[in-house]
Amino acid sequence: MIIHQFEDKNLAHYSYAIVSKGEMAVIDPARNPQPYYDFAISQKAKITTVIETHPHADFVSSHLEIHQAAGATIYVSRLLGAEYPHQTFDEGEAIVLGDVTLKALNTPGHSPDSISVVAVDEQGKEYAVFTGDTLFIGDCGRPDLRESAGAITAAREDLARQMYHSLRDKLMKLPDHVLVYPAHGAGSLCGKGLSKQNVSTIGAEKMSNWSLQTMTEANFVKDLLADQPFVPKYFPYAVGINKRGAEHFRDSVRNVKRAPLPSQTEYPIIDARPERLFKKGHHKGAINLMRDTKFETWLGSIVNPGESFYLVAESEDALNELIERIARVGYETQVAGASVVEAGPAEMNIFDPELLRKAEDAFTILDIRNPSEVKTSRIFKKAIHIPLYELRERVGEIPTDKPVVVHCAGGYRSAAGSTIVRSALHGSVPVFDLSEAVKTFQE
Repeated sequence: MIIHQFEDKNLAHYSYAIVSKGEMAVIDPARNPQPYYDFAISQKAKITTVIETHPHADFVSSHLEIHQAAGATIYVSRLLGAEYPHQTFDEGEAIVLGDVTLKALNTPGHSPDSISVVAVDEQGKEYAVFTGDTLFIGDCGRPDLRESAGAITAAREDLARQMYHSLRDKLMKLPDHVLVYPAHGAGSLCGKGLSKQNVSTIGAEKMSNWSLQTMTEANFVKDLLADQPFVPKYFPYAVGINKRGAEHFRDSVRNVKRAPLPSQTEYPIIDARPERLFKKGHHKGAINLMRDTKFETWLGSIVNPGESFYLVAESEDALNELIERIARVGYETQVAGASVVEAGPAEMNIFDPELLRKAEDAFTILDIRNPSEVKTSRIFKKAIHIPLYELRERVGEIPTDKPVVVHCAGGYRSAAGSTIVRSALHGSVPVFDLSEAVKTFQE
């Protein structure tokens, strides 16, 4: 048996290929199926099986495309309510893949329809478990994403209780040597304390993972629900796409319209150029959401599902990369036009942080960090707190009697936040980006 792990670093997503005797299974595939086709060719194997551990919220899967292109059978829990051709795969059922057997465990908690997949090797020994978003390395999946999405919805408290039992009654009963392969690593919003490690064992997790320690169900539920990260706007939308099955990746990318920015538009303009280029010149009202590792997550947190937007980048290569990344969260159909832009008529002045250092009371300071960051440490005591993912909806709460200075923790989010505020206030008050200078106020 060969197990190969694929990683999408931007979404902190792991997917897997299992190969045995010329047959290959893919577990939780990413939107672009090409790496799985290439790996199958390198192993002289045929993709016969695709398994979805649940309908993912943070990325769009290529399970339907692989089925249509390779003829592979898709296996999911009957609880998922899949709207594409599939076979149900629940506890007590098994898939034979060459000399390997793949067994299903129903492990609800992250979602009501979550399964884990146990790989039994050629000697009949339980060798590995693919835990989806149920068990991570160092953590377990969050239980608050399925209150209004999917075929089955459930309250977070109910799912947290189910998670307690899935971990203890199912996964912890596997032998300690069994390898743990999760669907996500550090940086994912599907949990709150994921490790940077990409593989572990049941035994190691029993020793170090907080969620597997001895505690009452009530205490587990309380701890699991506390301080979960925010939910990006696109998460329920992605669940729906994955329940239906996505369009072919390359076709969707090719169908994105290339068009110059209109002189006036009611749609948001997402300008992904570096901050220095944006501030030299940009289209009036544009949001400077730079091409960083978390671009697609923040795009799906600022722009609503179904909301059209224009996309701007500094080069064709950058634009092509961004379109592919946008497709990974299912937003490619919302691009009203994508174009390369070198400059624009509007400029944004560089803010002198010494002005703030000398007279904080002369400014309205807007902190757009996440609630958990503010809870840990306040950089400016009198700052107004509105997290970036709520800023477009709550910009009316910002006082306009003083110039506004926007900050985050390191400068990336404040570039987007300051441009959102600047556009919304229509020049009624100066708006500045503290940018990376915020770090000097934390020393």
